[in-house]
Amino acid sequence: MSFDSLFQFEADLASYTGAPYVVVTDGCTHAIELVMRYYHVTQVEFSAFTYLSIPQTMLNLGIQFTLTDESWAGEYQFHGTNIWDSARRLEPGMYQPGQIQCLSFGNGKPMTLGKAGAILLDDPTAYRNLSLMRSDGRDLAISPWTDQKHFTSGWHYCPILETCEAGIHNLKTVIPQCQTVTYPDCRKISIIL
Repeated sequence: MSFDSLFQFEADLASYTGAPYVVVTDGCTHAIELVMRYYHVTQVEFSAFTYLSIPQTMLNLGIQFTLTDESWAGEYQFHGTNIWDSARRLEPGMYQPGQIQCLSFGNGKPMTLGKAGAILLDDPTAYRNLSLMRSDGRDLAISPWTDQKHFTSGWHYCPILETCEAGIHNLKTVIPQCQTVTYPDCRKISIIL
């Protein structure tokens, strides 16, 4: 199996956003999870007006978090880190040097592909490690995978290749957007572990 469409989608996203490196994933929440794991984040502060999966992820990772009144359009920062939830933004040249921006291509996002996301970054070491992490510790350039003999810790967060192919096509016609969406206040819900 060839991962050419995945590599091409990453290259196209890098060119479009201005990010030196892109790691595509099977969703924005998993992109956020991977970067939180990679950077060993233990505490963050972020907007209470976000999707439920974000506080769920923090709880599941054991990250202490504080929810704020911050309103946002397109993206918000996990304060105390250089990580951004950029799920509602997709624009040419949007990459912010030195930052890590996690994109969503889910339903209703600026480019809808279904279950897919991406990590924009400029650190080559983090790019290499996050690429391995999203693919069960696999180096996708090695085929068949059984030829690889050493694996790092990884998760099954690689997007399907058909989604990458659709992304290559759809990126050519995407209408740049920085969306404003009203999310409920996550401080008003309870999550039972």
